[in-house]
Amino acid sequence: MDFNLSEEQKELQNSVRKFAKKELIEIARQVEETDEPPGIEIRKKYAELGYLGINLSENYGGSGGTHLDAVIVLEEIAKISVAVAFPIFESCFGPCLAIAHFGNEKLKSWLLPEICSGNLVLAVSMSEPNAGSALTDLTTRGSVKDDVVVLNGTKRWCSGAGHAEAYVVYCRMSEEPGAKGIGAVVVRKGTPGFTFGKRDHHMGFRGVHSADMYFDNVTVPAENVLVPAGGFGQLMDAFDLERCGNTTMSLAVAQSAFDYVLTYTQERTQFGKPLIDFQATQIQIAEMKLKLDAARLLLYRAVANAEEGLPSIAESSIAKCFANETAREVSGKAMQLMGGYGYSKEFPIEQKMRDGWGWGIAGGAIDIQKINITSALVGRRFNQRA
Repeated sequence: MDFNLSEEQKELQNSVRKFAKKELIEIARQVEETDEPPGIEIRKKYAELGYLGINLSENYGGSGGTHLDAVIVLEEIAKISVAVAFPIFESCFGPCLAIAHFGNEKLKSWLLPEICSGNLVLAVSMSEPNAGSALTDLTTRGSVKDDVVVLNGTKRWCSGAGHAEAYVVYCRMSEEPGAKGIGAVVVRKGTPGFTFGKRDHHMGFRGVHSADMYFDNVTVPAENVLVPAGGFGQLMDAFDLERCGNTTMSLAVAQSAFDYVLTYTQERTQFGKPLIDFQATQIQIAEMKLKLDAARLLLYRAVANAEEGLPSIAESSIAKCFANETAREVSGKAMQLMGGYGYSKEFPIEQKMRDGWGWGIAGGAIDIQKINITSALVGRRFNQRA
């Protein structure tokens, strides 16, 4: 059991870090100010560097790397900005992994090379106005008729809605109740009958679009079916890896807040000495470091154990839950150590706190992860409706 990165992984980490600090800081500032995503040119740059789909097969335009390689790349970019990192998140941990594992050959050949080239972002649409944590209550329907699927319904809380070029849409594809009737289909933006509502604006995640999505007799070919009715379990298996991407985003937010405040406390003086010379500051810094190292080890365990397939729901949920809480705690401690400067928009910590809270909601709320963990421990699912 080796807890060190390989030399190649260290070189990858250093090269991504240098690129991010040189090329992305100004772009991230503009994204934060305008609340608009970076342009397609940054996706093309990521593709050129091999960051998009770094853990996807070379047969489909990826780099053939490991999930840990993807984590390394994503963390370094997300330290600068979660919005600027979003195309990497979607290409390495988003629904493209479901396409890679469960999609038919036509879906793989169409979508994966387009994703890895930067031409297309594929987002996942799961939640609905009355189906969030209770995802199996979704009502959007995909009616299979001959060689097409006709979609009707409303989706909500899709990160990338209106901006991404294609969507994996969870929908009810049979009359079977609950999870048994749920499958998923790929829908391209611009398909007739597929429209978007007013864009949401959140506390954090500036530059990441979100909006309601409406399907009014949207017709797509049957070959766009990712998994048919009864495939809900497969979809959630793939989503366990997406949770590792969420974990990485949380870790990046926390680590970058820590790095900033560690420097700040050594430079800022009060009562005639640097803040770091006060015992109370030392304790806070140590507690932050403890949580960061633990979160990173839990993440690395989940992705390392998933190299031959997909991570376990227990390991991915433990990693996500701990990292989500760590991002909130570390950004909060960093703000407190900086006082008024931490609360000011002239400094990055207030943004880190806003973004850090979001990841504990996105991709399955923290308490839902804790239920998943207990379910895995006792070997059964809990009926929340009973």
